[in-house]
Amino acid sequence: MHMLNLGGLVPESVVDGPGIRFVVFAQGCPHNCPQCFNAALQDYAPGKLVTVQEIVTMLEQYKSHSITFSGGDPFEQVQGFTELAKMCRTKNFSIWSYTGYTYEELLEDKQRRLLLQEIDVLVDGRFVIAQKDISLFYRGSSNQRLIDVQASLSQGSVVLFDQ
Repeated sequence: MHMLNLGGLVPESVVDGPGIRFVVFAQGCPHNCPQCFNAALQDYAPGKLVTVQEIVTMLEQYKSHSITFSGGDPFEQVQGFTELAKMCRTKNFSIWSYTGYTYEELLEDKQRRLLLQEIDVLVDGRFVIAQKDISLFYRGSSNQRLIDVQASLSQGSVVLFDQ
């Protein structure tokens, strides 16, 4: 059972994907995007250390069937988040993830691809202040994409999520 280093948990969010979602915020991010929304989560210093099973137990208490991985960057703790995603997948959860990496960068890394394969929708790309757009759903800058991961993997090219 893997431990995750978290910056926080939000059991009921309506801004990190459709519906009411349980959000897991990873601690640590290498991207250092200027004016990052979660700048406090860029530091890799230990935050709240929890096991994957502890998170699953919390999910069951809230009876949520939608989870979002945010951060920081969940793909920096790829083994733990892959384990969590697989456990959520067995329970038919909707799984979204945010990352500063692009979809294409994740495909190139064997470990990160394993996590990617468990996700339904990926919000990819670094936050770019020059492309900030507060009218966008679920993302902060226009370079970021909402990707239907399962359709993209199946078709071999990026398929955008249709809201």
